[in-house]
Amino acid sequence: MPDGCTWYGDDPFYKAYHDEEWGVPEYDSRALYEKLILDGFQAGLSWITILRKRENFKAAFNNFDPEAIARYNDAKVEALMQDSGIIRNRAKILGTIKGAQLFLDIEEKEDGGFSNFLWSYLKGEPLQNSWQSMAEIPAQTPLSQAISKDLKKRGFNFVGPTIVYAFMQAVGMVNDHVVTCPRHEEVKRLIRAAKH
Repeated sequence: MPDGCTWYGDDPFYKAYHDEEWGVPEYDSRALYEKLILDGFQAGLSWITILRKRENFKAAFNNFDPEAIARYNDAKVEALMQDSGIIRNRAKILGTIKGAQLFLDIEEKEDGGFSNFLWSYLKGEPLQNSWQSMAEIPAQTPLSQAISKDLKKRGFNFVGPTIVYAFMQAVGMVNDHVVTCPRHEEVKRLIRAAKH
């Protein structure tokens, strides 16, 4: 059996993402919005494609500032459709703008904002899984289905249960590093250290 997570292959850029970012709990609302949008852009593509374009996305989308994105007009949409540095998918671009407007609404109306809205599903506590192999890791779970349903009901696009589960893995809502991966225990320690 391979030692640890194997999904990043032998790509050093992808490995760095696994080793430094994937699975680390993120509680910042804006950062969570960014990850949710990027995961939406991933739909039908590989994550490494999005990861390699992430800096281009940040430049194109005002560093994922929801207040700026919520005000995008038709001219901005057309400019984005001409930007070869990003994924030029009109539905996903329009979904990003709508998502920014919905994000701002949640930030304003929900106690604790967008971060608390998402993390309340877990009472603020990441799920610690103990997968022995990559084959055990699900593509979606009842929890990702529930969050997906809520996001869709609120008007978000590209938030199916599989996308939501990938998002949950990325932002550390679940620790899906396999137990033989050194990051499994490291992420556990990060969580313990971050507890209030």
